[in-house]
Amino acid sequence: MFLKQIVMISLGYAASAGVAIAQTAATGSGQAFPTRTIRAIVPYAPGGSTDVVMRILAPRMSEMLGQQVIVENRPGGSSTIGLDIAAKAQPDGHTIGIANVTFCANPSLIRKMPFDSEKDLAPVSFMSLVTLVLSVHPSVPAKSVKDLIALAKAQPGVMNYASAGNVSANHLATERFSSATGIKMTHVPYKGGGPAVIALLSGETALLFATIPSSIQHFKTGKLRALGVSSLKRSVALPDVPSIAEAAVPGFEANEWNGALIASGAPRAAIDRLYQAIAKSAAIPEVRERIIALGAEPVGNTPDEFGAFIKREFGVWAKIIRDVGIKVE
Repeated sequence: MFLKQIVMISLGYAASAGVAIAQTAATGSGQAFPTRTIRAIVPYAPGGSTDVVMRILAPRMSEMLGQQVIVENRPGGSSTIGLDIAAKAQPDGHTIGIANVTFCANPSLIRKMPFDSEKDLAPVSFMSLVTLVLSVHPSVPAKSVKDLIALAKAQPGVMNYASAGNVSANHLATERFSSATGIKMTHVPYKGGGPAVIALLSGETALLFATIPSSIQHFKTGKLRALGVSSLKRSVALPDVPSIAEAAVPGFEANEWNGALIASGAPRAAIDRLYQAIAKSAAIPEVRERIIALGAEPVGNTPDEFGAFIKREFGVWAKIIRDVGIKVE
């Protein structure tokens, strides 16, 4: 039930969580942190939820840190290219990497990782949680999650599903769903979330774990059918749609998420200062509203809490990838 454990943010929480970090927090050299521009490495192309959330937070973080936070996109390698830059940066707090669910799956999928995911990067803070929606084309004769499971079990491997690409959030969410329900479907990867939604709308694929902003208008017009959301609880944006956990698979969660990491060995004072900047920025009403409009939920938890979540997710994905046999194609 990690959603309940990590979604703790509020104005009161952001003001009191953890140890208060003085504006003059020092690095190991004794200089006040930060002393120069901070690079936020987003390992994806501009426009996705990971990129947009960071760009919403960056200006407010800049104000709080007294140094500019610049977002730098370094896509490729299933996020490993950008995160490798962060992992090998000077461990002084001035370069952070922005990770998502793929970060925890990669070690079990990629034989030769350019860095050690568990040792070379340290957690700073969870930034946001993105609920996905199990969406089907109207031609699919399933009106509920239970119907869909029964249909897929009756036709193993026949039903196909779209994703934004191999090891994307919706790819991993669908495989997590398949593992939890014992069904088998055929994966059809596309080059991005937009093409995946278009494929579903055309009937080229049967289902997709879509983001709420990309699909909500199509639920209203009847072009797509929403069966369940991937969070433990119902989404405020789709109050009439049950959670998959509620509808058919108790305890099921398969959310997209975004969080900040930093090269291991960075001073704790720098990590805490960055965490406070993220948490307090995410708690600003205007910022919260903009993130929520993306179908995401601002979080901003402590480095230790984020670290515990990541450790758990490494184990979850290692088991799912082994059991289901997911491969990077």
